[in-house]
Amino acid sequence: MSEQKRTGKLIDFENVSVSFKQRKKVTEAVRDVTFSINEGEIIGIIGSSGAGKSTLLRTINRLQTVSSGRVTVEGKSIGELKSGELRKLRSNIGMIFQHFNLIGSKDVYSNIEFVLLENGKTKEEAGKRIDELLKYVGIEDKKHSYPAQLSGGQKQRVAIARALANNAKILLCDEPTSALDTETTEAVLNLLKQINRELNITIVLITHELDVVKEICDRVVVMDEGRVVEIGDVYDVFTRPGSEFTKTLIRKENRFVIPSNVLENAQGKIVRIDYFDENAERALIAEAIEEFGVRINILHGRIEFIKKKPVGVLYISINGEPVQTRDALKYIRKNSGKMEVIRDA
Repeated sequence: MSEQKRTGKLIDFENVSVSFKQRKKVTEAVRDVTFSINEGEIIGIIGSSGAGKSTLLRTINRLQTVSSGRVTVEGKSIGELKSGELRKLRSNIGMIFQHFNLIGSKDVYSNIEFVLLENGKTKEEAGKRIDELLKYVGIEDKKHSYPAQLSGGQKQRVAIARALANNAKILLCDEPTSALDTETTEAVLNLLKQINRELNITIVLITHELDVVKEICDRVVVMDEGRVVEIGDVYDVFTRPGSEFTKTLIRKENRFVIPSNVLENAQGKIVRIDYFDENAERALIAEAIEEFGVRINILHGRIEFIKKKPVGVLYISINGEPVQTRDALKYIRKNSGKMEVIRDA
């Protein structure tokens, strides 16, 4: 299966709203959402529980009808499709769920076979396709195993194979790694990246795990109370969030704080420095010491990579003459992503 080139826009949400009426009360699950998804990209949708993420995802294959607005896939308004056209659309859209949705009474082979037979394949054609799929997702030895005999990661690989069975162009993933441990999550994400890269399949992924978005997504959509409050490149959103909701969401997830005992024992001003882009790997502290003659002690820190670009957090204490300390902090503030004085001397 060779790599393919990416092209243009694939999915459009145009002023999409979804409302539910329950006991004479109207709940607006999705509110006036407008954005596009490009062919071949991996896009993540995040937000707090009840933000409308899953409802929006399900409008793509019309498992959820919209109350107003329009969803188009490959230029076709899916709300206007006849039943036969809708079946064809859905055959090109695979779904992957948190709890796998495998049929417990069927073995791996049969869990995938029924999807192919429903789409008009013969048993012989289905058999060839199943062998190809199981080899691709790395579980060809589990063909005749039942879901109860599989690990969580193996179950999700079966679900991915089933979602790909009819040569899907789009994968809709609703919390695909939430039921998996860290090591298995990494393996499943690597498989999804491989599928995206080699098969040019567009992936729309819902998750509450921000690390998953950092690892796999090209862009991220942030939802709050049914609305899109922010959308952009993953690195830009995580390092320079624009909305207050996004800032709060990231802050809650990334509680990287200085230990209280380190803070109590440190001398001088305590400063938190956030590094972005090329500054994350710069010897900024050494530069400040040399330039301004101050004493700087590194108290706590870390660096991570989002889409192979560095992001760093560093806590330091700084001591020196008032003027030199002031100028050193100005220099650090200017040349880092963000700087905050946690405690004055």
